[in-house]
Amino acid sequence: MFRGPPLPAAGQHGLERRNGRGELWKHHVASETLSLARGRLAELTARHRELLVEDKGLSLALHYRAAPHLEREMHDAMRALVAELGDGYAVQPGKLVLELRPVGANKGEAIATFMGEPPFRGRVPVFIGDDATDEHGFAAVNAMGGHSLKVGDGATIARWHLPDVHAVERWLTSADDTTATTT
Repeated sequence: MFRGPPLPAAGQHGLERRNGRGELWKHHVASETLSLARGRLAELTARHRELLVEDKGLSLALHYRAAPHLEREMHDAMRALVAELGDGYAVQPGKLVLELRPVGANKGEAIATFMGEPPFRGRVPVFIGDDATDEHGFAAVNAMGGHSLKVGDGATIARWHLPDVHAVERWLTSADDTTATTT
């Protein structure tokens, strides 16, 4: 996606990271636990064909965009799955998606880790997000005196708000940040 040297990046709520030196790190996840979860979610999608399970390798996302009427049933099913897996897992709700992830893995933790390493140490963080899964990131950035920007509608703790992706593009390409408003 980006030309040049590999950029620092985090995926799956910080379960995988590439630091500023290009070193890769992955959270250890018990494969048998994720296999059990995959099986349970496969059973669920067999009953409801409009559901989609996204296997991210270290976490699993259950998308119910095509079946919003199943929201309550999906929340109940994921709570039951977490109870079966034990206290090492949590459900991260998002926009018509529920993600099963190890406890402690979230975007705020990933940001905090980056900010403790070169080349980020001592700098001001900026974080842009559009989903409930981004709230941990907003909280971490706010605690560090950084700039948190929520894109789109919805309640948030982000300090700034941009109406849509086009506004983000305009903000990023301009030297003038007056398009953002405080929330």
